[in-house]
Amino acid sequence: MAYFEWADDLVIDGGPIDADHQQLVRLVNELHTATSEGRGQEVVEDIMAQLIRYTKEHLAREEQLMASLHFPGLEKHKLGHAKFAAELDALQTRFTQGSLSVAAQLSTVLRDWLSLHIRRSDKEIKVFIGKRDKALRH
Repeated sequence: MAYFEWADDLVIDGGPIDADHQQLVRLVNELHTATSEGRGQEVVEDIMAQLIRYTKEHLAREEQLMASLHFPGLEKHKLGHAKFAAELDALQTRFTQGSLSVAAQLSTVLRDWLSLHIRRSDKEIKVFIGKRDKALRH
C-alpha cells in the first residue's frame, strides 16, 4: 500500500488540477519510499527539490485557474498557499543546513496538507464550478 493513496474524494475538476494533485501524490510517495529505504542524500535532495518546485508551480496554476473563474475565495486561498510555500521553504532550508529528518518530515507535511487542503479548500472550487456550470445550463 502506498504512503498516500489517491481517493475519489480528492477529485476536484477531472482535469489539470487533479493531474497536478496526482503528480504531487506520486512525488510524496517517491520521497517517502526513498527516505524509508535510507537511499542516498542526493536522491532525497533531488526528490525534495522536485516536490517543492512542482508544488509551487501547481499553486500558481491553481490560483490562475481560480482567477479565470472569478472564484470569490481567491484571496483567502492565496494566503493559505503563501503560508504553505513559506513552510516548504523553511523545510528546504533546514535540509540544506544538514537536518536529515526534514525529508521524512516533508513527506508527512505534504501528505497531510494536500489531503486536508484538497478535501476542504479545493473542494470549494469544485462546488463553485458545479454551481457555475449548472447556472450556465439554465
